[in-house]
Amino acid sequence: MRFCLVVGVAIAAVTAMTTVPAGADWSPGDGSKMHFPQMPDLDGWDVQAYSPLVLADDWRCTGSGPITDIHFWGSWKGGNTGQIESFSINIYSDDPVGPGGSDPANSYSKPDLLLWEGEFFDFGVVPVDPPTMQGWYNPATGMALPGDHQSFFQYNLVDIPNPCLQVAGEIYWLSISANVLTGQWGWKNADLDQYPQPYTGMHFLDDAVWRNLGTGWQELIDPLDFHSLDLAFVITPEPMTFVLLASGGLLLLRRRR
Repeated sequence: MRFCLVVGVAIAAVTAMTTVPAGADWSPGDGSKMHFPQMPDLDGWDVQAYSPLVLADDWRCTGSGPITDIHFWGSWKGGNTGQIESFSINIYSDDPVGPGGSDPANSYSKPDLLLWEGEFFDFGVVPVDPPTMQGWYNPATGMALPGDHQSFFQYNLVDIPNPCLQVAGEIYWLSISANVLTGQWGWKNADLDQYPQPYTGMHFLDDAVWRNLGTGWQELIDPLDFHSLDLAFVITPEPMTFVLLASGGLLLLRRRR
């Protein structure tokens, strides 16, 4: 069964865009509650993801419990950093193939039932150093601009109120769309070469997808080499899980001694 026990709108405190404490940042050694973290492709694409354009990618839950922390990477067209009023974040169940059979529009997995939604006005923004050359891609128009900009950022949503409760082993979809006041924001694609075996160089499950509000989901494909694209994000354990993991590690050390 694919479900969240809380279905509704989680609204963070309405504030200007702020940087949260360093402890809320995420690093590869911090762990996750998904198949594996999908790290950003340092010379890949930032895929346009501001309203009305929405992007989504899937993950397999590896630890039942609340989704209190979500981290993802993105940047700005032309390197012109704008202002984000809020992020619209949705979590869906998985439509693994679709009901259409031979219908090409239903031949790939995509988000199915809306399980949870949130509007976040308060989020952390951390520049990624060093900057690297990246492209800009708008899947709705096909516009692709290699070498468009350099700077990109990690975005952190932490201590999410009324969180979705995920179930280990289930597949879910995360959708993101920025509501920008200025500028053009994109969600960064993932580096498939950093995936562990047997997924190294391959996307996880099916492609990421995109849509304009009110339209159907379409596969997200690299505009130059036509390979599948995944998106860069990680679902992390809630803080108490980190405490328990650390406590378990201390107990193990004491037993060994």
